[in-house]
Amino acid sequence: MTLTSRRKGPVMNEPTMPLNQAIRARHAVRRYTDRPLPDEVAADLRATVEEANTAAGLALQLVLDEPKAFGGARSLGQFRGVRNYVAIVGPKAGGGAEACGYQGERVVLRAVQLGLATCWVGMTFSKRAMPVTLGAGQVIYAAVAIGYGESGGHSHKVKPIEALTSAVPPFPDWFRRGLEAAQLAPTAMNQQRFRFGLEDDAVRGYPGGPYGEVDLGIAKYHFEIGAGPDGWHWAT
Repeated sequence: MTLTSRRKGPVMNEPTMPLNQAIRARHAVRRYTDRPLPDEVAADLRATVEEANTAAGLALQLVLDEPKAFGGARSLGQFRGVRNYVAIVGPKAGGGAEACGYQGERVVLRAVQLGLATCWVGMTFSKRAMPVTLGAGQVIYAAVAIGYGESGGHSHKVKPIEALTSAVPPFPDWFRRGLEAAQLAPTAMNQQRFRFGLEDDAVRGYPGGPYGEVDLGIAKYHFEIGAGPDGWHWAT
């Protein structure tokens, strides 16, 4: 497992909201106010992005006060007022999509701990308008809108945990906790088509649908939070 929930030399004090609470507090928010991010919050997010990139060889990039990628005055789709976002950038090959999902959700939950609203976005933004740097073999997989929402968002219908696994109940307690956390994982197109298989104490993740590898990475991060560190491992 590779779950990391604490940083070295935090920019801000460690938040009082634990990760297992953050996954329940997180809701997709598509409309944002024009309130800028305080300097200390922006610095904390940059530090989290840097850690995520270092951990997985990615190139996630925090972009602040830039409305064009989400349409500016002509907001794209249901989004409005998005001026801050994380461009989810990583290698096209070698598991880059799954790593981007995993590390991108690490940034999302840190943002939730900092009192911010977020939303994973797979299609409704302009890649060309993003002022990001792409290295050789790198692509933009998705974006995460970040800021202060007009509302706190609300819960959406999720699949029962039995639909997220090929395993047959009764489940080990840690596996059930992992599935319950993955059940709350956002996906780029709100389809939750990932699955988890169980072989003794080994768990294997399976992607599905558009953005499947990214979605699986997001779900894996949630699964690790719910299951905890003991009694299981990812299948190789």
